[in-house]
Amino acid sequence: MGSIYKRGETYWIKYYKNGKPYRETTKSEKEADAKRLLKKREGEIANGKLPGVYFDKVTFDELVELLLADYRNNNRKSMMRIEFCIDRLKESFEGMCIVNIDSRKIQAYIEKRLSEKVTNGTINRELSAYKRMLTLGSRCTPPKVDKIPYIQKLKENPPRKGFFEHGDFLALQDKLPEHLQGPAVFGYKTGWRLSEIASLKWSQVDLFQGVVILNPGETKNDEGRTVYLDQELLAILKGLWEDRKHGTAILPWVFLNEDGTDRIRQLRRPWQTACKRAKIGNRLFHDLRRTAVRNMIRSGIPERVAMMISGHKTRSVFDRYNIVSDTDLKLAAQKQETYLKSQMGTISGTIHELGKN
Repeated sequence: MGSIYKRGETYWIKYYKNGKPYRETTKSEKEADAKRLLKKREGEIANGKLPGVYFDKVTFDELVELLLADYRNNNRKSMMRIEFCIDRLKESFEGMCIVNIDSRKIQAYIEKRLSEKVTNGTINRELSAYKRMLTLGSRCTPPKVDKIPYIQKLKENPPRKGFFEHGDFLALQDKLPEHLQGPAVFGYKTGWRLSEIASLKWSQVDLFQGVVILNPGETKNDEGRTVYLDQELLAILKGLWEDRKHGTAILPWVFLNEDGTDRIRQLRRPWQTACKRAKIGNRLFHDLRRTAVRNMIRSGIPERVAMMISGHKTRSVFDRYNIVSDTDLKLAAQKQETYLKSQMGTISGTIHELGKN
């Protein structure tokens, strides 16, 4: 049986689990509060649960280490993004006990981030990181988390609809620095991510067969990929191969920076400058990925084949990139108009000559 005693004016309780004594402050000067807490703890023990005081000692920082270890052990490629989420969460929760981070504090965190003009999508990624921390804590033996509070997710904006019409891309290509023209064409035709293009190595290229091969584990989704090069891409890569022979250093990457001393690591400023000079508005390199998907579907390439080229693993994500443009909608209206005109004079499947009595 447990017991109640006082230290100064504050009541404490004492109880046992498997013969081990636990002492816990009630933070109250009322004996009734002590009796309720003791009854609660004895009920938890009777049901085979750890006493709540155990969970009261688990801190936010402990769960951060669990999350980082999970990402390291599974070699997740989004390590940089999760570290960014953790840094934002630390600003509000670092050093706090997990049991004190309830739904009200999470709501306050959301309101704080919204006041900082952060997008709903970014906040949702941060909340997902926190929920993953709680889930990992609940799976420990013994568990570090007893209950996972309700975590509200915000409504996100529709997927970005940026893409290039062919004329826009040609205008951009003409204004890009020479070292970025090859990566842009590659992205425009394959839909590969910038990180995949920038890290492409000559060991992954077969100029004789005209193919580029990414082995399993070299892509974001860890699945291998083979892409056959068309004449334009093959000519670009052959030109880069010849340039490599005359370079000051033999580097493993296909696409190099302006100085030819390293792979492409940053293109934001020259990209934005080229967009401005081409008078096409603010575009992202990632818009090439959306454009490639749309162009492949428009050209009649089966969706499954297009997904294998662009590297989309799931249909739901692929559909987000296969965006209908205003041009598509206009073409649909024109096709419908043409069809309806062909049905003039049709009654129950029989075509009557117009003007015939």
